[in-house]
Amino acid sequence: MDILATSHFSDDALLVDAKQVAGRRSRDTAILLTRIAEIDQRQLYRRAGYSSLYAYLLGELELLEDSACRHIHASRLARRFPAILIAMVEHRLHMRAVLMLARHLTRANADELVAAASHKTRFEIQQLLAERFPRPDLPERLQPIPPPPAPVANATQPAPGSEDVSAPERIRVTIAEQPVQASIVTPDPEPPREQIPARLETVPAQRVTPLAPERFGLQVTLDRETFDLLERARALMGHRNPKGEIAPLIKRSLELLVAHLEKQKYAATDCPRPSKPGASARHIPAAVRRAVAARDGARCAFVSETGRRCTARHMLEFDHIEPVARGGKSTTENVRLVCRAHNQHAAERAFGIEFMERKRTEARRGPHNRSETAAGHPI
Repeated sequence: MDILATSHFSDDALLVDAKQVAGRRSRDTAILLTRIAEIDQRQLYRRAGYSSLYAYLLGELELLEDSACRHIHASRLARRFPAILIAMVEHRLHMRAVLMLARHLTRANADELVAAASHKTRFEIQQLLAERFPRPDLPERLQPIPPPPAPVANATQPAPGSEDVSAPERIRVTIAEQPVQASIVTPDPEPPREQIPARLETVPAQRVTPLAPERFGLQVTLDRETFDLLERARALMGHRNPKGEIAPLIKRSLELLVAHLEKQKYAATDCPRPSKPGASARHIPAAVRRAVAARDGARCAFVSETGRRCTARHMLEFDHIEPVARGGKSTTENVRLVCRAHNQHAAERAFGIEFMERKRTEARRGPHNRSETAAGHPI
């Protein structure tokens, strides 16, 4: 039997098999770490003709460079803290989690910390570590990033000062939730490259990192238009924010943006008005949207057969539980919030996969090429 074949699985069997394969992979990784740790302890890599354990993992086990480093580090940790191996065998801890916990593990806290990190995502583990091992706020910094060198046809190194001035200027903002006073660096007409650390060109453009309980560091790269808007807003807010700190500015901007978006999406308002009569059957009254958003907590309301509720908060859509085409009404009881994936899933269950694929194809073609049946779209 072909172990790579999947067509013979039923839907339920495929989900079960995938979970079992993931569990075996985690267990196999734990077993491999014990082997690497023992090879390291006995220095058997020398017997195999390698000068180091790292070289052995690259040459003999054919691991990639980064993977070899991770396995070495994790194997030495696991030798000191056996709870790591048990958690990996039980599919409670992944390799990334082990490396994230590494600097904080001690003989006294290893078992408890591993248990606390079990079954958590990377971001959840970051939050856990921020609560238990808080770090200071990031200093606020606004600094220009130099444009990349212009491409050279003959593949030779560009001459100093030959940067592509046509490239849009990029500016990196690094702040914490409540930063120190802003430090602003404005670009010179021709800034020497050595004035700007090279590492600024390699950092991720966007990052939010938990630093301490209820404290988050934000790093983002802005284009010139966004930077100009930031400076205008900072100037307009000068009397309420005399130090020019960016964090209060972002907070106020988000308060206004969230209120605006919630009004658009969920009809949020302090002064509700009566619904207008005569709306189509598909129309969801503002009062229903407000009630559904409050009831579902601005989160996907889909619940699986095993009782697991979807955690998605992005791309949420209003969905008629009983479709309008089958007589469903736009009432609070018949409307729910779901993510786009589960909205499509519900439609496929109600009308069939083939029907929905045909409708999606018609939608992609545009209104001028759709068939006449598209006028009776059921969802």
